[in-house]
Amino acid sequence: MRALLVVNPAATTTSARTRDVLIHALASEMKLEVVTTEYRGHARDLGRQAAESDDIELVVALGGDGTVNEVVNGLLHNGPDLDRLPRLAVVPGGSTNVFARALGLPNDAVEATGALLDALREDRERAIGLGLAAGTPGTEDEAVPSRWFTFCAGLGFDAGVIGRVEQQRERGKRSTHALYLRQVVRQFLDEPHRRHGMITLERPGQDPVTDLVLSIICNTSPWTFLGNRPVYASPKASFDTGLDVLGLNRMSTAAVARYATQLLTSSPERGPHGKHALSLHDLTDFTLHSKVPLPLQMDGDHLGLRTSVTFTGVRRALRVIV
Repeated sequence: MRALLVVNPAATTTSARTRDVLIHALASEMKLEVVTTEYRGHARDLGRQAAESDDIELVVALGGDGTVNEVVNGLLHNGPDLDRLPRLAVVPGGSTNVFARALGLPNDAVEATGALLDALREDRERAIGLGLAAGTPGTEDEAVPSRWFTFCAGLGFDAGVIGRVEQQRERGKRSTHALYLRQVVRQFLDEPHRRHGMITLERPGQDPVTDLVLSIICNTSPWTFLGNRPVYASPKASFDTGLDVLGLNRMSTAAVARYATQLLTSSPERGPHGKHALSLHDLTDFTLHSKVPLPLQMDGDHLGLRTSVTFTGVRRALRVIV
């Protein structure tokens, strides 16, 4: 088997020595080409090259969720094709690694590599669904290129938090759960629309849902992790179904305290709920419109401001080694 290993040298939980050990282990089982990313978007370019090659059968992403997202967008540049495209494997190297952990992989890079090699020997793979977001036709965002996401997206509050975290990381701060929690508080205190939501959700054949302050789109569950604690925004979300949505139409201090507690105590059986919470399951197509430009994030990557985004849940989009 010929495989491409895409290595993010800035991955926060793997050292150069660890990466060398992992590369040696993988190279013992396959004909391995190793490329280290050098710029933002490099992993996407490498994924696209692998998709257009005639002999690469597997692409391994060694890094965090951002690296995986780039590789996936490269592989699916021309759309899904289960019979033709290389399979994807992931070795977690980021601070949270939601996608890898949602697939059931160990969060330790060395253990995950061992699990990956076992899966390859036993020919274990899974065809998973993914989310696709694009600018909505007929709006000022219609020219925004479409982008795939593996586990979540968000328009509004949570994307604002991620934008703040990225600003702190650019200033040299480490990506920790404490950093995220601090930015959640700051985003809440500065949120200008927390009492009167700007977001409207539209879906075919249904009345629109208006005045949402927060909108989280989940392609799998859990939504994220706080250390080893899984957090379930949409417990029913799955790689085998369409997209799920959690929306809130109020973010008063009391409401935030209630829903934050529900998130922290969430389980596979129960997520946030109440009169100000909207939970939708297994959606194929829907659009989020905002009265004002709001931040958008996908797989933990802040993508700037948007006023209208159309989401599509695409089943069986990619084969993944598990």
